Amino acid sequence: MARGWESKSVESQQADAAQSRKPQPEAKGPDPASLALIRKQETLLLSRTRIQRELETSQNPRYREMLNHALADLNTQLTQLMEASNKARAAVAS
Repeated sequence: MARGWESKSVESQQADAAQSRKPQPEAKGPDPASLALIRKQETLLLSRTRIQRELETSQNPRYREMLNHALADLNTQLTQLMEASNKARAAVAS
């Protein structure tokens, strides 16, 4: 005698459940090196913002000069970091 619709339905549900139990491949996120670059960039940007705010409120000329030097240094570091990031992206794309 042929199998009924109900048994076929139960069989397909069991097969679907077995497939859903299989581990799904994890989505790959950014690699640790690019995460480190992003963290470094965010840290530099936060420092830059803090120094700019201090420059706006400071009155002491020596302190302002020191802040200007720090700001120039941070801008240089950001530029170098962006160049390194662009080179890394270009290497990955190749």
